[in-house]
Amino acid sequence: MLNPYSPQKLCGIMAATLSLLAVTGANAAEGPAARVPNLPTMVEADGTLRFDHTEETLVLPKGLQPSMLVTKSGATILQAQLPDKPFPTERMHYPSALSTIVSYDGAKTWKQIPLKAGDNGINLEGGITQLRDGTIIALDTYIIPDKQRAYHGIGQLYISRDEWRTVEGPIDADFDLPDSCYPSKDDGGRPHEAQRLHRRIIELPSGDLLTTIYGWLKGDSEPCPYEPRMIKSRVMLVRSKDRGRHWKYESTVAVDPAVGTEGFGEPVILHVSKGPKAGRLICFMRTGREMYKAISDDGGKTWTKAVPHTFANLDINRTELWVDMFRNIKGKKGMLDEKNLEELPGAVVDPDLIELRSGLLVAAFGVRVTQKACWREPRHPWNGNYLAVSRDHGETWSNVIRMTSGVLTTHYMAIEETPTDNRIYVTYDLGGWSRGMHRDIWGRFIDITVKSK
Repeated sequence: MLNPYSPQKLCGIMAATLSLLAVTGANAAEGPAARVPNLPTMVEADGTLRFDHTEETLVLPKGLQPSMLVTKSGATILQAQLPDKPFPTERMHYPSALSTIVSYDGAKTWKQIPLKAGDNGINLEGGITQLRDGTIIALDTYIIPDKQRAYHGIGQLYISRDEWRTVEGPIDADFDLPDSCYPSKDDGGRPHEAQRLHRRIIELPSGDLLTTIYGWLKGDSEPCPYEPRMIKSRVMLVRSKDRGRHWKYESTVAVDPAVGTEGFGEPVILHVSKGPKAGRLICFMRTGREMYKAISDDGGKTWTKAVPHTFANLDINRTELWVDMFRNIKGKKGMLDEKNLEELPGAVVDPDLIELRSGLLVAAFGVRVTQKACWREPRHPWNGNYLAVSRDHGETWSNVIRMTSGVLTTHYMAIEETPTDNRIYVTYDLGGWSRGMHRDIWGRFIDITVKSK
């Protein structure tokens, strides 16, 4: 079953957890003296699926916010941020160093991929996938403006034909983005002259590739309420017909200056290959508040209006469920009471989405309670990392698992199916950005069994 521990062991773990929280109090975010394992629990279940999990294992010490690919042979490529400075370069890069590791034995042991001297390497947040012929392609997350041609951007493409043992790149990738502009700073107020590739690269049956960008076109000018120098973004779809070397704007998936605190960002796209809606594209997106969903049934040319999507009634606007816990915490706009509607609600961040070979869909997402104060007080039980599973190709999501609860995390996850059908590998971080804080990437396998009627 989902929880393999005996009642006696569970009681011991719960007692240890309560004891730890009693000692650390509101400073639990600073890191426990002794590690207590996270136990996945069902938040919602319809009785049709069984979930079994392995124990958590340490994957990358000091890592935050994983990106990942599991290949057809089982090689696992994982990247995360480290608390080190990157090399100074003229090209836009992430403000923290990145570490890439690979396992060729089912996540038992890991090999560090060295960087070239003075080179920060690829940021895999832009997407990595294995094509049908076995070739791995990956895109750096940043598309910088092409100074020679208006409305074109320059991305970086990396290619491997041997499971990431050797990698070609960076290769310039051209992005044709009519009316693109760069009006925004990042969420820390730093310069950000780049559009952002994010999460999944989809290979269609035709061989075309699709992926998503969040950024700006002419006219996008709505400031984010918590960082006015940051402009609310939109999500766009781009298509490549030559295996990632050239990309052309296909459509805007979602844009609305009134939505959320950030507009639409951190998208993930999925192509449904089975069932009555085969060919459908599903896109989940972050907004700084609720997660939103949009659908295309014409190959990405047009999209339904993006609407909020809530899993298992985890409504981030139910502030009455946690206001008492946060009354003594002060945010940028005052105390977190009923009048502070800018900072008291929660947020859903960085969704991921995959289709398993069986046709099951699995989504991953993080819930922050509250959207900012979760760093100072992480112990609300909703605060954590989640999986959701759909048996009907994304129509309903009646099985939801809370992977971590009431612990410090950035709420970013990465999920992949392994070579074993319906066995997924799940990674997430524990810890945060504060200087001196303990932080690591952890992983575990989840086996999903469809129960016989």
